[in-house]
Amino acid sequence: MAKKKIFIIGEINVDLIMTGENVDPQWNQEKLVDSFDLVLGSSSCITAAGLAGLGMDVYFVGLVGDDVFGRFCVEELKKKGINTSYVKLVPHIQTGVTLSLSTSKDRALLTYMGTISELGPEDIPAEIFDLADHIHFGSYFLQTNMKKHWKDVLIQARSKNVTTSFDTGWDPNEKWDRDEIYSLIEDVSLFIPSEVEINNIFDLPSVDQIEKILPKKHENIVVKLGAKGSMMIDALGKTTKTSGYSITPVDTTGAGDSFNAGLIYGYLHGKKNKDLLEFANACGAMATLRIGGASTVPSVEDVIAFQEDNSIVNS
Repeated sequence: MAKKKIFIIGEINVDLIMTGENVDPQWNQEKLVDSFDLVLGSSSCITAAGLAGLGMDVYFVGLVGDDVFGRFCVEELKKKGINTSYVKLVPHIQTGVTLSLSTSKDRALLTYMGTISELGPEDIPAEIFDLADHIHFGSYFLQTNMKKHWKDVLIQARSKNVTTSFDTGWDPNEKWDRDEIYSLIEDVSLFIPSEVEINNIFDLPSVDQIEKILPKKHENIVVKLGAKGSMMIDALGKTTKTSGYSITPVDTTGAGDSFNAGLIYGYLHGKKNKDLLEFANACGAMATLRIGGASTVPSVEDVIAFQEDNSIVNS
């Protein structure tokens, strides 16, 4: 069987990760952290790396600055087996940078946008709709130049029988674009927000209220619940919930993006309901056992072995 071709249309940046149990900055004080890492970052890049590790044929469409960090990102993508022929180096704009303050429980992010927001429809080659089996985009709220154009991407993909997915990420402006997201849900195969993101987008008191706000026309809404696992509402309105794996996290950076990779892989390979979510949960959980979301990525065999060796909470 030929490998599935997946095109990631996304933001590219480096992550500077400071790790420790007391990383909250204090003005006019200096604190010491346990470790520092410079790694390939961004939601879209981590998802791409995860998919490449799972054996997919991954192409990246994006922009970086013509600078040290930009060239580092391109080389890191290549090292992970990702095709970068659609990645452009642009002058006069710096590559984006995210500073991650990470503990074993959670993380805080400070981001310099740089090229992150600059990708536009003119940077997306028309031929990808004929080449792709699946198209994914991440960080909806950061890719500001594309906000008005994602609907066109989804509709064009559907016309070519290409499946699609997107992950919103956090909205730093906390405006949440409810109407626009609602419209995109109508045309995407997999909508993959976190619990806190979908609750903010639709002003929900609880994730259990999601069904009340969904458009009549929708496919799969998959909500990441962190350590609690995940849930999915499919096109027929059936809800599936699965618990997370019992592990001790090292760094939560990129866990949700690694979940995305597992979900997309499983979806394209016919996994359904509980099996699909448990595979994605395992990919997300494994990401928390390493520093940086894309530093190393598991193969399918690695994920299956993890599932066999680790118990599910409250299972």
